[in-house]
Amino acid sequence: MPISTQRSFLLTPSPATLLRSALVGLLGVGGWLVPTPGLAQTTQPAYFDTHVAPAPTKLPPFEVKQPDKRLSPSTGMTRRHWQDAARYLLGGAFSYVQKLDDPMQFPKEPGKSYPRNEGQVPTEKLEGLCRTLFMAAPLLKEEPGLTLNNVKVGDYYRHQLALLVDPQSTSYIRPRAQNGGPSQILVEFGGLGVALFAAPEVLWDPLPQATKDALAATMLSYGDGPTVPQNWRYFNIFILSFFESRGYQVNKKLLEEYLQKQLTHYDGQGWYNDAPTYDYYSMWAFQMYGRLWSEYYGRQHYPEIAAKLNENFAPLRDTYPYQFGRDGHLIMWGRSITYRFAAVVPFPLMGLHPAADTNFGWMRRIASGAMLQFLQHPDFLEDNVPTLGFYGSFEPAVQPYSCRGSVYWMAKAFLGLLVPADSPFWTATENKGAWATPALAKGTVFNKFEPGPNILLTDYPNTGAAELRAPCHQDSSDPYRGDENYNRLSYNSAFPWQADGPNGEVAMNYVFKNQQGKWEPLRLYTFKKFEDGVYYRDAVLETDKNVQLHLAEMPLPNGILRVDVGQSPAATDLRLGHYALPKLAGTIRRSTRKVWSYTVQIIDNGTYQLALVPLSGWSETQVVDATGLHPAAAQSTVLNAVGTTLPNHHPVVFSTLLLWKKSGEKWTNKEMLPVKNIHYDAQSGIITLTMANDQKKTIHY
Repeated sequence: MPISTQRSFLLTPSPATLLRSALVGLLGVGGWLVPTPGLAQTTQPAYFDTHVAPAPTKLPPFEVKQPDKRLSPSTGMTRRHWQDAARYLLGGAFSYVQKLDDPMQFPKEPGKSYPRNEGQVPTEKLEGLCRTLFMAAPLLKEEPGLTLNNVKVGDYYRHQLALLVDPQSTSYIRPRAQNGGPSQILVEFGGLGVALFAAPEVLWDPLPQATKDALAATMLSYGDGPTVPQNWRYFNIFILSFFESRGYQVNKKLLEEYLQKQLTHYDGQGWYNDAPTYDYYSMWAFQMYGRLWSEYYGRQHYPEIAAKLNENFAPLRDTYPYQFGRDGHLIMWGRSITYRFAAVVPFPLMGLHPAADTNFGWMRRIASGAMLQFLQHPDFLEDNVPTLGFYGSFEPAVQPYSCRGSVYWMAKAFLGLLVPADSPFWTATENKGAWATPALAKGTVFNKFEPGPNILLTDYPNTGAAELRAPCHQDSSDPYRGDENYNRLSYNSAFPWQADGPNGEVAMNYVFKNQQGKWEPLRLYTFKKFEDGVYYRDAVLETDKNVQLHLAEMPLPNGILRVDVGQSPAATDLRLGHYALPKLAGTIRRSTRKVWSYTVQIIDNGTYQLALVPLSGWSETQVVDATGLHPAAAQSTVLNAVGTTLPNHHPVVFSTLLLWKKSGEKWTNKEMLPVKNIHYDAQSGIITLTMANDQKKTIHY
């Protein structure tokens, strides 16, 4: 396979175009500052434990009782089962409530989550209270007398709301100081505003007037104030809108300002940027809040804004479903992934004002499938409460603004129960949607490019997996985005991302040995184009922007063909990782296969098998075991290609096949080597691929 590298060429990275929040240090941490990364900490504070004892009884795994295989042939889940799931999770939370005074506080997990001192405990309790209301409010709306753990749920929440404004209570929340900035309290009060709008007859109307007035004063002190310029504005919007709807004087000028600013974040195809990134906050925040605000307040008071929000919501039915696997499984991607299936909430909300051309059977199949992905996983609950992680606890994915009760943000999915029972979202028969069409026939690969956010969604009919690629340009100083949550080359519903290890262990990214002698991953990407089935990005190393890569990747029916051109001023060691496989049972089997002149490494964990074919530029392939880096198991294995750039900016073509199949399936030589020849014209910079079927493909950066 001739590779010519006679001519070097320079890559000029574009500057970052997305806004970084000026208040990023305040994100979600209750008014306290997160230490700035890179600054030396003179002392390590002692671990702070709230000493909440685990619940005395343990919940069994969630079971879909009496599944309805007629209406929901894939999952068995109907609206009644969604209510069962909400009661199941809420019941776990209420296993910590014996009497009305007991807070929604749960055992603290070790690690970087808060509270880290006594002053943060009231905010921790507030999170548990307000976020569990996302599932309690829809249930109470239909069953006001709901009782869990011998506690009347409606009485409990009304009592706890009164404690928030009782200075003698340990749950008391002080009004925002005159010069106070945005804080986690604003976040939770915004969520409380959603619940109050959803079920005022249970949560608001029965309160004594004095309690209502005190809550209004405290909540408005936060709502009528500063915020973080991204999805956070909706917290202010909900607080201001709810109390205005109840006859209180509010700052309507600020409300209108924040509404207009939220619209500026929309970039098309249903995506809002969260200043500065795209992630699930576009769905479980921007889209969800906009939909519910329009329903409860906007259409009556601001019809033009509500109409615009509806216009921005409409494309989701044609784009967002492709981001989920055939079984509805969610891709692990972006910060706050511990919120898990909150990401499906747009699907049921499509049923509020149903568009005639929406495939509601597919929408519900996805939403129910994603819910069961977690509810039925054996590691999902610990002490009756969802863990901080993806399946089980997973410290690399935890943000310092999270406490144990933060996980109940996932309960936003149950706000879908506010959609009437006769909505087509609930009455349509489950189906496989696009997965049952010729466009996603076995042996093919399906790409859906979204030009607004420059996101590429890829569906793989052979495995039923979905994959996502998104441009991200976040350096390591961003404590919430400069990491594996965003910097992987792609994210796949079948292969949750593995964290990087200190010895160069890497999955689905490049790492370089930097000038400090440490392995550094790519973080700074610039999107170039999607053309003829190839997704192009440029990337530079954060600590040395002279280390550069032109990235080009082509999804194939059984994996990815990468044709990347790297260059640097000095010879630099680098590694490229495949996806990683968790050790689920037994051992991860390893094998080697010779295909033509190439040595292929294969690993198999009994569920999937991965293969790496080093086509050009690489010196060797390694099978790397890891401990504590994978979200699905303590032990994992990944395939790494190892190489070195040439000095003096001399380009090297690093071409690689990253392939997969389900365990037990056989590989043909054509599947394992779908490309016959790669020719690089150094003068033009064009790479010509000759595929196994003799089709020609051109890579032109």
